[in-house]
Amino acid sequence: MNALRKVNAGPGLELQTVPQPPAPGAGEVLLKVQSTGVCGTDLHIDEWTPSYHFVSAALPVTVGHEFSGEVAAQGAGVTGLAPGQLVAVRPSVVCGRCEACLAGDPDACVTRRGIGVMRDGGFAPWVVVPARNCVPIPPGVDAEVAALTEPLTVSHEAVRTGNVQPGDRVLVLGPGNIGQGIAIFARAAGARQVVVAGHGDAARLDVLRRMGFNDLIDFAGTGMEAGLAPYLQEGKFDVVIEATGADAVIAPALRALKTHGVLVITGIHAAPVPIDLTAMVRQHQQIRGSYRAPERAWPEVADFMRGHQETLRHMITHRVPLSRAAEGFALARDKVATKVMVQPQLEAA
Repeated sequence: MNALRKVNAGPGLELQTVPQPPAPGAGEVLLKVQSTGVCGTDLHIDEWTPSYHFVSAALPVTVGHEFSGEVAAQGAGVTGLAPGQLVAVRPSVVCGRCEACLAGDPDACVTRRGIGVMRDGGFAPWVVVPARNCVPIPPGVDAEVAALTEPLTVSHEAVRTGNVQPGDRVLVLGPGNIGQGIAIFARAAGARQVVVAGHGDAARLDVLRRMGFNDLIDFAGTGMEAGLAPYLQEGKFDVVIEATGADAVIAPALRALKTHGVLVITGIHAAPVPIDLTAMVRQHQQIRGSYRAPERAWPEVADFMRGHQETLRHMITHRVPLSRAAEGFALARDKVATKVMVQPQLEAA
């Protein structure tokens, strides 16, 4: 079978012919991959940015961690999954042996390995994964929407971390897939106003408009301070959630945040970011980091998808077969796309 692989500790990915996975072992399942999203992490691994050099220990490895698949075979001891069951895959594989795992707190596992990062992932027609990492998808949810589960859990966790309340005014910085999900969950939490801002992001802002968001700003035409000025006339924001990874937005984000407000950081920043701590302290502001969602959030997000599928489908702007994955990566990198789905079954079409 073909698989998109990281082969060398340097820039680039390769589409290689590799053996199909072996039969699943105890506690594992073989999945027929249905749809795999191109994520910012995949772009960083492709570009070989310094914060991803830890992947070297796993090379060569098949990338792809945002995916859905159908259960094709099960190893010994697997229960609760049926042949043909559509699942989303939680990419964080915990060890089951560290102190946290033994205490029943797998979210705090210290030796986790990521599917599609440190072990073979979803940019392939078939993959073997632990059964406990498979989250059943409710009937009626399409496989490509199911492949949005992982990024949606990140967005869900960011909104939870910000403790968004009914009546809040929320500013989302970054209109990509994660930012779009944040906007959706902030609205679902009862936010009175959700403002989403980007920089040179017309295509992604158009997606948000189709999802019913109207308070949209492109800082490329205004600059951040001027773009936010009309909204700050009403007052500062209760919660600001950053999903850009751009250090230049942090200081103005804090200035746009009310006293006792919360700034949530979800972007991965390549270098330390200077912060005016005195101003933050005097305004009783909080900065909180948000990364992976707890395991318990995954079924909640899967259930949310059942009632919001048509809205979520707008996020998927491009679909390519595995043989053209490089084109999909280029679309994602150039901000033409919101979410590119790589779908092995398109080869036959």
